[in-house]
Amino acid sequence: MASNGILRSNRSTRGPGEPPQGRTELPPIPRGPTVQFGRRTESGRFISFSRDDLDSELAGSELGSGRFDNYHVHIPMTPDNQPMDPSISTKAEEQYVNSSIFTGGFNSVTRAHVMDKVIDSESGQGGGGGNGLTCAIEGCDCMVMRDKHGNVMVPCECDFMICVDCFTDAAKTGGGVCPGCKEPYKTTDLSELLGTAGGRALTLPHLPSGAPKMERGLSVVKPQKLPHSQTMTQTGEFDHTRWLFETKGTYGYGNAIWSEENYDDVDGGDGGGGGHGQPKEFISKPWRPLTRKLKIPAAVLSPYRLLIVIRMAVLALFLTWRIKHKNEDAIWLWGMSVVCELWFAFSWLLDQLPKLCPVNRATDLAVLKEKFEMATPYNPTGKSDLPGIDVFVSTADPEKEPVLVTANTILSILAADYPVEKLACYVSDDGGALLTFEAMAEAASFAYIWVPFCRKHGIEPRNPESYFSSKKDPYKNKVRSDFVKDRRRAKREYDEFKVRINGLPDSIRRRSDAFHAREEIKAMNLQREKAGDDPVEPVKIPKATWMADGTHWPGTWINPSAEHSRGDHAGIIQVMLKPPSDEPLYGNNDEKSPLDFTDVDIRLPMLVYVSREKRPGYDHNKKAGAMNALVRASAIMSNGPFILNLDCDHYIYNSQALREGMCFMMDRGGDRICYVQFPQRFEGIDPSDRYANNNTVFFDVNMRALDGLQGPVYVGTGCLFRRIALYGFDPPRAKVHSAGCCSCCLPRKRKPRAAANSEETRALRMGDYDDDEMNMSTFPKKFGNSSFLIDSIPIAEFQGRPLADHPSVKNGRPPGALTVPRDLLDASTVAEAISVISCWYEEKTEWGQRVGWIYGSVTEDVVTGYRMHNRGWKSVYCVTKRDAFRGTAPINLTDRLHQVLRWATGSVEIFFSRNNALLASPRMKFLQRVAYLNVGIYPFTSVFLIVYCFLPALSLFSGQFIVQTLSVTFLTYLLIITLTLCLLAILEIRWSGIELEEWWRNEQFWLIGGTSAHLAAVMQGLLKVIAGIEISFTLTSKSAGDDDDDEFADLYVVKWTSLMIPPITIIMLNLIAIAVGVSRTIYSVIPQWSKLLGGVFFSFWVLAHLYPFAKGLMGRRGRTPTIIYVWSGLVAITISLLVVAINPPAGANSQIGGSFSFP
Repeated sequence: MASNGILRSNRSTRGPGEPPQGRTELPPIPRGPTVQFGRRTESGRFISFSRDDLDSELAGSELGSGRFDNYHVHIPMTPDNQPMDPSISTKAEEQYVNSSIFTGGFNSVTRAHVMDKVIDSESGQGGGGGNGLTCAIEGCDCMVMRDKHGNVMVPCECDFMICVDCFTDAAKTGGGVCPGCKEPYKTTDLSELLGTAGGRALTLPHLPSGAPKMERGLSVVKPQKLPHSQTMTQTGEFDHTRWLFETKGTYGYGNAIWSEENYDDVDGGDGGGGGHGQPKEFISKPWRPLTRKLKIPAAVLSPYRLLIVIRMAVLALFLTWRIKHKNEDAIWLWGMSVVCELWFAFSWLLDQLPKLCPVNRATDLAVLKEKFEMATPYNPTGKSDLPGIDVFVSTADPEKEPVLVTANTILSILAADYPVEKLACYVSDDGGALLTFEAMAEAASFAYIWVPFCRKHGIEPRNPESYFSSKKDPYKNKVRSDFVKDRRRAKREYDEFKVRINGLPDSIRRRSDAFHAREEIKAMNLQREKAGDDPVEPVKIPKATWMADGTHWPGTWINPSAEHSRGDHAGIIQVMLKPPSDEPLYGNNDEKSPLDFTDVDIRLPMLVYVSREKRPGYDHNKKAGAMNALVRASAIMSNGPFILNLDCDHYIYNSQALREGMCFMMDRGGDRICYVQFPQRFEGIDPSDRYANNNTVFFDVNMRALDGLQGPVYVGTGCLFRRIALYGFDPPRAKVHSAGCCSCCLPRKRKPRAAANSEETRALRMGDYDDDEMNMSTFPKKFGNSSFLIDSIPIAEFQGRPLADHPSVKNGRPPGALTVPRDLLDASTVAEAISVISCWYEEKTEWGQRVGWIYGSVTEDVVTGYRMHNRGWKSVYCVTKRDAFRGTAPINLTDRLHQVLRWATGSVEIFFSRNNALLASPRMKFLQRVAYLNVGIYPFTSVFLIVYCFLPALSLFSGQFIVQTLSVTFLTYLLIITLTLCLLAILEIRWSGIELEEWWRNEQFWLIGGTSAHLAAVMQGLLKVIAGIEISFTLTSKSAGDDDDDEFADLYVVKWTSLMIPPITIIMLNLIAIAVGVSRTIYSVIPQWSKLLGGVFFSFWVLAHLYPFAKGLMGRRGRTPTIIYVWSGLVAITISLLVVAINPPAGANSQIGGSFSFP
């Protein structure tokens, strides 16, 4: 049976206040004996007795008199108390962390439950991603041979790893032959082998293991595998003199002595200049940037800007003419039309002005590899100097977000082309479901086959579902002879993996039923033993959800109960894949392995399952709260200076996408970039893109244009963040204001810094100036009282700096600073991560207010990006040749309208909040402010749009028009406005690369959404502001339709929603109005053809935009819901009666079909 241990970190995390009473401990879970390492405070929390805690305890008590400040406890040597090699102890600690599930939270103990079994079908894949290496001799599981410093010693050139005992046997009884390559060993003397230096250069000593964590994190030298005695003097100190003059080691740039091989005589001599000059790396290679800005050709951009100016002037003249020339016959029709046209002109201006400066960008991955992954004097081993990336994947409901989709996303992340030791993946399960947990465990098991397979054959994309279902030729550009065999085996393994994933719900349910029946039998037997001959009542035991090792699942149960429901469960952290080793670990042609991974790195990135604690009475802030919990947990466990945020259905389509984003972050001036936003691309969209699901106009036109200002907005997924920007810090050199509102607009005067010191724009400082140094004493009030989290902040800031390889690079870091492996995970670190994802941690802190993802809006993504731009940060739009990420989008009309409703509601919330762009700080550029203002205002256009869609019908019913007559002036203005709009669209298509059909689909859905979802969003937003009624949304289901044979079956499914009522009314009204107008004109004595043509033209304009909506209502033949016909008939009858009632017939002679009057 598994055991449980109560753990706390060696630095306690104190809660921000007294917790409410009445909180019970975790439900009874079958467990073994526990060990408690701390004490319980008055508030009910458990803290540890670390050295810092003991100092504070003794200082505040009578024991602090000095008598007990220094003491020693001698424990006699026993068989249970033997000194252990530090390397072995750290490996054992890491193995313990990797096989334990950590739980805890508010007013409860943090426990580590050792998992005997994670999943029922757990495969026996080896731990290829770990640091613990075992002997390669079959049947021997001893650790490989190491020296006194823990470095792996390989006695043969074939790198066959062997333990000391097996090496001794091979040397004595095996004829001194290597069991791997069958070649004789060069030496069979173990002491001689361990004492061989190998002729390698000596290195500077590494910091001791007892050094502070921050200093070890900032170490810039990676120790090499050398005997300890060669680098130490007799006194135990490092011999710098011997290191410098008796080896080939070199110091960094700026020191007096350089090695001859890196020296270049600037005087043109024969190389004996005596140490004068500079290294070759600095004088022979020109500095090359990582990115380039590609401007739009002037032949396209100049006419585009000119057309914008012309259309602005024509709109001004047209509106002036419309105001002056009233229609006296229908003043009400004229008034409504003029008001709507004024708003449309204003809305178009807000949308068009930020498009004045579009740009394109390109990256150079070859330069990135040369700078960060090639051998240099500062990085002689050629190890990766790239910063770490923590990838966040969020999911909440395994029923609406299938776990197979999430698992494929995880596999694409683990197989990404980025240094394995620098990558970590965190899965946030906000529902706390065992189904998601076991699906992630299955994905981690399958990753031992899938990830090396992708590396071996260069697979793209690295999502197995997309790869195996792709219709492209899989054998194209594949040169290895074993690719066909490997692909066939990988496909078979993936099919089995899918079967296991799809069978998990039934497996969990059957297992839980079996364990529950066993527990009931045990309880019944126990009750009978106690009752004796007395009658026994039936025993009722809460039906729990059981894990594969026979213990209760600490998260949400299938049958919810107290402390095991969606809004009430403990925090959970499980390290699915432990941090990989620093050195590459190559596979071999083992018969037990399904594929031959010889010379393929089989390490896997770290994978962590996280489910934050939830308790009743706390506002968990939906997705934004889950993201902030991941930010804190990842800061303690891996602390990657950059964070990639992905939805569970968005996977990495381009394995080098992370490198593309890192080119912007690591380039000159990249330290002022808060995030790199990638465009969203979608799969499974119908070929005609009926409802503009691809959003190409927004992602390829609007976002490219914003990239020429202060940067694109954050759109919720596919975004690479700088961690320090999420923490709420100002960008470096924040006092340097922009030269103008835009790089291509009029200059702007510099404003004093005091203007930005209000509470709304106040921010933390980065410490570039002496008066703005970071005050660490204020951090607990902002970030909480976790000392681990606070200590990680300056480390993340340092590691996220660009490379200081050029004098123009400001705020850079020295080359080679990130080649040091990160620390191994221990139990105290994971226990600290459990504490920072508890429900009480954010109380009385600035999380969600000015730190992390911002709370208070349905569209927390836009608000979070706005806050960063408001502090002066810049963002970049990265469009790669091969799509960086791909995801799914709802192709069903109802799901699409609900999605747009959620976005529009968030925009209304932004407009009525302090995040309104009208209140932006002076650090935000003017046109960027206009773009954010348009984000908050665009839903209000729906009010005027729906009125304008009714005007053609009202015109046809009344026999009037918005103008007195269709004069030449009116028609000329209308023609010029239409032509300029078409020409602007053509030029936008030229510089953005979109298709004309995509632009037209966007125009159609703009009217569909404006007359349905946007109008409902305005009403809901006003209700929230005025009446305080909260808005709740459900996740969009990502399941397909009923027809499994049709890829687009969901497109034809009609689900009724009240959002369809306004568009249906507009369609029916305009159709009836056209019929009424035509019949009236034909049978009238004096036909008014001009008014008829005007009304019919605008009615057809409305109907043409609503055509996709009408087509969606029809569904498939014979599948149209009856309610559609009911509403259509009801609307038609109502409109007909209203027309007759409002404009009754004058006499029987002018009527068709007799007279009619209401009773």
